Amino acid sequence: MRKRRNRLIFYIYLLNKIKRIEHSAKNIDSTRKRFRSSLILKDIGIAALTTVLFYLVRVFMNQGYIMFPSYHNLIEMGFTFVFILFLLWIHHWISGLMESDIMKGISHRNKIIIELLIVTLATLLLTFIIILLPIIYIFSSETILPERLRTAIVMTIILSLFFYFLVERERSKRRLQEKILRSTQLQKENYQAQIQSLKNQVNPHFLFNSLNVLSSLIRKNQSQAREFVYRLSKVYRSFLDHSHEQLVPLQKEMELTEAYIYLLSTRFGDNVRFEINVSKDHTHLLLPPGSLQMLVENAIKHNGSTRKKPLIIQICSEKDELVVKNNLQPRLEKMESTRMGLKNITRRYKFLTNKEVKFNTSEKEFIAKLPLLKVEVYENSNY
Repeated sequence: MRKRRNRLIFYIYLLNKIKRIEHSAKNIDSTRKRFRSSLILKDIGIAALTTVLFYLVRVFMNQGYIMFPSYHNLIEMGFTFVFILFLLWIHHWISGLMESDIMKGISHRNKIIIELLIVTLATLLLTFIIILLPIIYIFSSETILPERLRTAIVMTIILSLFFYFLVERERSKRRLQEKILRSTQLQKENYQAQIQSLKNQVNPHFLFNSLNVLSSLIRKNQSQAREFVYRLSKVYRSFLDHSHEQLVPLQKEMELTEAYIYLLSTRFGDNVRFEINVSKDHTHLLLPPGSLQMLVENAIKHNGSTRKKPLIIQICSEKDELVVKNNLQPRLEKMESTRMGLKNITRRYKFLTNKEVKFNTSEKEFIAKLPLLKVEVYENSNY
């Protein structure tokens, strides 16, 4: 009776853990969309406010008093609003260009000169296309005085440079926000991986099968039963301790997987065979936590196995890649596959590196290749 109660308490604890993780993941989901829409609304607000202020200052300087805008003034204000809005968007593009890999080898001083030139040329081009051409078309060129045109162009360039370097001051804050969003999104992916792994492990089928195996071992072989309990606790402890981390060494991932393999081998016997050949030269390299275990779990879930036709899972390391292979033996009962586990692994890698995860399926086998990342690459990344 006490054993059953302890099992029930353990099961309820893990289910509560899942609920807390799911709640955290839902709160993060819409953060990126809100951030992007807020930037667009902010640019529109700045453009509208600047347009009104520019009109008031110009009218006051020319007339000496403020008056309600006429029809022609409203048209000019419309062109001014579009001009400033496009100018802000071009500033964002220039800012991103200066932070890209193309400009990495250029000194800070030369970067400033390039920025000044690009901003000036972009301002002149926008002034000609959005303001000068429409005004000439609507009001004719005779109404535009050369002196006023030169003054307007110079003032516009000064205003554009002012806006750009105001954006330059805010750029570091915006970069930090983007990094936080990327890190938050990565954390969400890790939460989803943790949720999926815990659900697959904590569901009654797996849990009670493991406990039934343990109950049988207690009667037959107590030393093996102790080892089974140790490996089972190691699997759960690893999920709870490392699932929040972005990357773990391959050695840690192999320890988790070996404990998981022991549970599977004890349960399935010779029906499932494992061939592991991971070089010690690769054990210090990094990969997302739980990704290897998820591939092993995926192979067990979608393939049948018997002693005559065992499921063979091979794990090896090749050229800074972790390769997982298994022969294809589809189950007799149809299993619906959403491929969420494979998609989750792919998305997490995209946030960490440009190296691609490779999944290949042939008539006889399924092959997965996970990039193994170096420590210095991870330290120099945005995280």
